[in-house]
Amino acid sequence: MEAYFMGIDTGTQGVRVAVSNKEGVLLFEEEKKWETLFPKKGWAEQNPLDWWDAISGIFEDALAGLGREQMKKIRAVCVCATSSTVFPVDRDGRPLRNAMMWMDARSRKEMDAINETKHPVLDYCGKETSFEWMIPKALWLKHHEPEIYGSCYKIVEQLDWINYQLCGEWSSSICNTTCKWNYVASLGGYQRDFFEQIGFEDYEEKLVMRVDKIGDTVGSIRLELAEKYGFSEEMEVVQGGIDAHMAMFGLDVLRPGKLGIIMGTSFVHLCLSDKKPDMPGIWGPYDSAVLDGMWLLEGGQISASGLVNWFRKNFHIPEENGNPYAKLLDIPERIPIGADGLTVLDFFQGNRTPYKDAGAKGVIFGLNIRHTWEHIYRAVLEAVSYGTYNIICNYEKYGYMVDMITACGGVTKDGQWMQMISDITGKPITVNRNSQAGALGCCVVSAAQGRGYESFQEAAAHMVVPKKVIYPDMEKHRDYEPYFQKYLDLYRNLKDFMHQ
Repeated sequence: MEAYFMGIDTGTQGVRVAVSNKEGVLLFEEEKKWETLFPKKGWAEQNPLDWWDAISGIFEDALAGLGREQMKKIRAVCVCATSSTVFPVDRDGRPLRNAMMWMDARSRKEMDAINETKHPVLDYCGKETSFEWMIPKALWLKHHEPEIYGSCYKIVEQLDWINYQLCGEWSSSICNTTCKWNYVASLGGYQRDFFEQIGFEDYEEKLVMRVDKIGDTVGSIRLELAEKYGFSEEMEVVQGGIDAHMAMFGLDVLRPGKLGIIMGTSFVHLCLSDKKPDMPGIWGPYDSAVLDGMWLLEGGQISASGLVNWFRKNFHIPEENGNPYAKLLDIPERIPIGADGLTVLDFFQGNRTPYKDAGAKGVIFGLNIRHTWEHIYRAVLEAVSYGTYNIICNYEKYGYMVDMITACGGVTKDGQWMQMISDITGKPITVNRNSQAGALGCCVVSAAQGRGYESFQEAAAHMVVPKKVIYPDMEKHRDYEPYFQKYLDLYRNLKDFMHQ
């Protein structure tokens, strides 16, 4: 019997649902948006019920588009989600408040207190925690909303709750717990002395303690959902993980040496190592967060294509034939390498890696009367590209060699910029047939573990299809090198001023 597989990619701005066959061809794909609320400076919230309304609406459209006969062929569904997007629920799974989004920064004090402990468990997450993660957010609830904290059944993530809505089972993913909850598989899981030291001694009561690996079966689809939307009653709900990390399956970067980059508003750089490296300047290494026995290494740039949007807005670049980026696409051809001496630092929202410097600032350096907005724009593109190269250099400095980049996201549509990134890094970049690696990655995981293929690697090999490879011009790579060194030197020389 022909089998289909569903992926649900819940991102910051909305959800994308895809249905794939065994060859990775998408038979159905749809996206719906939702609103983010900003009640105070540094706060960002969403209503979880909006997520479920959007997902349910897409299920209805899938039924209308595919029909019940096709819907019944969906063997399994897998979810990826933003992390850590956190909220308390009652025993029936009803949200007790809006969810604190991953980017919500209200738990900075809790983050600082955790990091001050210098507990050995922090060695497994880059030697520090982040306000983006579950544990600081849970402690914020305990400190600032004690009535809700005391009465809630569990404090959950977006992924946990959507899985519960689908199958009625509470389960946390080893991906989320390892990367965001201080769970370390090789140490036996959670470390009680750590949680007691940070004042979260009741963590076993408040967190979802069941931890499943990516690809494990969480449960079967709720009967009422099967009846309403035409799913088979035997359809499995399969454990997923963090949205960017699940994209690794949709990029087929499941062996050492392959670097996956999600190129959107921010960039996320993900790869796997079969050995635990001692590598400053990354998040991780995370123990078995994606694949058993493999260490996940994570780099990131907070400001990437978001800087293009900033530039377009503040320099009032008009649309052309309905395309807001049309006037920018050929700028790299008109301005020489190095932007005639102009250097930009891309730290407009701080630096995530390799400096982990939240106080880093954006810089436009070297302006003179001959420079135009086009020079500044080229320098912005170079800065983001240098940032990616800097992260790769950090990997390779500590012995992890990158052979190939595989990229997804909106930036992959800009051929000039993609060539620039390849030239600056000196690495070939593969772009696949399906650029929505999160939803496809969930389909790959749904199809693995005997549901269509035996392994994740076998599923990805059949379902992830390369579309093109961008090769670096190594002569240009050498030409960029002094400008890259200038980029590095500029940060080193200005770092102290940035923190004043």
